[in-house]
Amino acid sequence: MSTKVNYNEEVLSQAQTRRATVEFITIVNDLWYDKSIELVLFRNPLVDKRANEVLNLIEYAREFVSKPISIHDALDIAKAIQQIDLPSSKLDIGKLAYECYLSQKKCEDKVAFVQKKLKNATEAVNIQPKDVVLYGFGRIGRLLARELMSKMGKGSQLRLRAIVTRGEINQTVLEKRASLLSIDSVHGDFLGTVQTDVENNALIINGTTVHMISAKQPEDINYTAYDINDALVIDNTGAFRDHEQLSRHLKSKGASKVLFTAPGKGVPNIVHGVNHKQYNPDKVDIFSAASCTTNAITPILKVLEDNYGIKKGHLETIHAYTNDQNLVDNMHSKYRRGRAAALNMVITETGAGAAVSKAIPALEGKLTSNAIRVPVPNGSLAILSLQLHTKVTKESVNALIKKYALEGDLVEQIKYSMDNELVSSDIIGTTAPSIFDSKATISDEETIVVYVWYDNEYGYSHQVIRLAKHIAKVRRFTYY
Repeated sequence: MSTKVNYNEEVLSQAQTRRATVEFITIVNDLWYDKSIELVLFRNPLVDKRANEVLNLIEYAREFVSKPISIHDALDIAKAIQQIDLPSSKLDIGKLAYECYLSQKKCEDKVAFVQKKLKNATEAVNIQPKDVVLYGFGRIGRLLARELMSKMGKGSQLRLRAIVTRGEINQTVLEKRASLLSIDSVHGDFLGTVQTDVENNALIINGTTVHMISAKQPEDINYTAYDINDALVIDNTGAFRDHEQLSRHLKSKGASKVLFTAPGKGVPNIVHGVNHKQYNPDKVDIFSAASCTTNAITPILKVLEDNYGIKKGHLETIHAYTNDQNLVDNMHSKYRRGRAAALNMVITETGAGAAVSKAIPALEGKLTSNAIRVPVPNGSLAILSLQLHTKVTKESVNALIKKYALEGDLVEQIKYSMDNELVSSDIIGTTAPSIFDSKATISDEETIVVYVWYDNEYGYSHQVIRLAKHIAKVRRFTYY
């Protein structure tokens, strides 16, 4: 016999939940804009989110940790954080709420509980803001600009100061650049303002001037003329790919570090969270952020290698088409890529299998790889078929990955999905480079097949920014 539903009680409960959510959103935004304290929920951004988005994240949190965490729990923790004197920081309110639930007696006094958990915040080192120049303004460049400007806060970390492109800069060009930044067919509208300043050849993004500089080669640029000094240049053009070519950026006046948004030769190839700590920014001037696919598979492979050991395996990436392919059939320097991208599945190569060994040397020579470009503009899937040194089950593999998604050094890199209905469009806008599809895992003792989704634009861009903060030494105190 079904339980009778009290509709009026449901309506009242729903109203209280929405009211608490609105209050929570207000505190989240106040902490960010007033104190440069960013709250996230199991690494999912909360700043500038709407009520339904926050409630969906709360529901994910409940399922992720298998505990009845509510918006009221998150609100109580947020109120406690408001009462504590903290430096600029990034705090996972989901983890704090989860830990509060596990220690309910100790968490009766929320302020005291949060103070104890965040006691190391007082040891945070004062950071100096870093000027950033985007060299190129394509798909990745524009996403980097969006993220840098929307997370500017008080400007205490990375400051976007200029964008370098080829060709003349005039009113028409500025208007087109502004339009492409404001509106995106895949990622939607930029939640900010973009205006043009023709007189000064600049874009005014969220009220802040970003100079547009025209240059044929890096050596021609004097950034100091724009009051830009000691800048980190993020090269997203793909025009310069090795140490010698990328070093040309360092000949520009006002540039001190270079970050390349593709695999580089003769420079450290970094997957943030896996091997970024192996390279000291005080001693290394040029870095590569590797590829989107390498960033997607490496965190998962590290977990499996560290815990089970990998004998050998194969990577097949089902990848969204890219601007390198043809819109209609035409000549192309590579086989098959000349065929119409939006009409065909196209087999092509990927270097991600070999590139993994640069971050995990133990996997050198153990992985083969290939790619299939498919007719979607964004959102990709890596399929890893692996032979392990240890016998495993689907349940044990999933439990292991879930543990690393909840705690440890890879929590920013791995998102654990429990969704039976997950498809490629669902992962658009995910900040984690690896979205582990737990429902798709296949295991036959020593052989496993795991499925890793990734937003090859947005997720990768966030990895670039994480690495940029490491290079610039502007990482805030974090609690994950």
